[in-house]
Amino acid sequence: MTLELADIFRRYGSAYRQKYASRMPGNHFKTMRAVEQCRTPALGGQAYRCPQCEQLHYSYHSCRNRHCPKCQNENAQAWLEKQQELLLHVPYFLLTFTLPHSFHEVARSHQSLLYDLLFKSSAAATQQLAQDPRWIGGQIGMVGVLHTWGRNLAYHPHIHYLVPAGGWSETQQRWLPSRYNFLLPVRALSRLFRARMQQALRETDCYARIPTTVWQQDWVVHCEAVGSGLNALKYLAPYIFRVALSNNRLLKLENDRVTFRYRDTETGAEKRCSLGAHEFIHRFLQHVLPKHFVKVRYYGLFAPTRRTRLNTLRNSLLLPDDPATPPADSTATSSPSPVVQPHSIPCPHCGQPMLFLHTLTPLLCRSP
Repeated sequence: MTLELADIFRRYGSAYRQKYASRMPGNHFKTMRAVEQCRTPALGGQAYRCPQCEQLHYSYHSCRNRHCPKCQNENAQAWLEKQQELLLHVPYFLLTFTLPHSFHEVARSHQSLLYDLLFKSSAAATQQLAQDPRWIGGQIGMVGVLHTWGRNLAYHPHIHYLVPAGGWSETQQRWLPSRYNFLLPVRALSRLFRARMQQALRETDCYARIPTTVWQQDWVVHCEAVGSGLNALKYLAPYIFRVALSNNRLLKLENDRVTFRYRDTETGAEKRCSLGAHEFIHRFLQHVLPKHFVKVRYYGLFAPTRRTRLNTLRNSLLLPDDPATPPADSTATSSPSPVVQPHSIPCPHCGQPMLFLHTLTPLLCRSP
């Protein structure tokens, strides 16, 4: 049987919560409970019967928690389809801003504040530098998504921004493309990002807890070209709905230790990490975001208040051979898709459509 995160939570979650109850935020409790109960009788569901082989099948509800590995896989494609209106027919870049290691202790205990400032400072620094006529000279668009983990579940807060190669000049009323294969100077951008972050933190109680040496060191900002708009969105979509660890990376649970695989960032080689069950749970939970925290944000031309301008600009940037909408998948068949009747799923044994029998009442006081 395949090992899942829910199995680990069910086996060790109760002891973990009892041991660390006084230090656990409420959203950690809720996430653990949601993952443990996901697609189980606790949340209710539907019962089906196959008229061909008489097999019974129970389909249980999902928890819909955004940190559950089983509930986020189908959302990336839906998000991608909704983002078509943001596409500009120009090259795109991926900008990555990383919070220095010296911030980690403060960021863990003040997540809402630090993550929010990370968004605002990095976006403002990028917009400010892009307005400089030496580089672009106009307003750019930015789609940002927050990530807090490294591939081995280590704490590593950073933001990925998807940025088109150019900006809109209000004074000249035209699109200003960036240089070929170059967006902004990252060294200048990192210094500007550091200065804006320091200025914002001075107004908070957290500033005194941050080592003064961090304001003299180099901050990491990375920029790379990622191709066309559609390809760029496809590149970014998995980042938005990916959780800290997917179930398919879990290898084994033996002697109260969890072993999972990950790919080394520098070498690309596959490695294994083995952690005690409680340490594994702790590493996973530190990536659970605060309640209602928005991890995907839009700035500049992509801000909701600028969508009218963006649509006009998008049409003006169409090339003669560019379709107004992305082409359909050439591998898709031209025959119509079969119509699936409501409450019908294929039988896992013979493949025939199953008949809906009845609704399964949740064992909890409320369903998702």
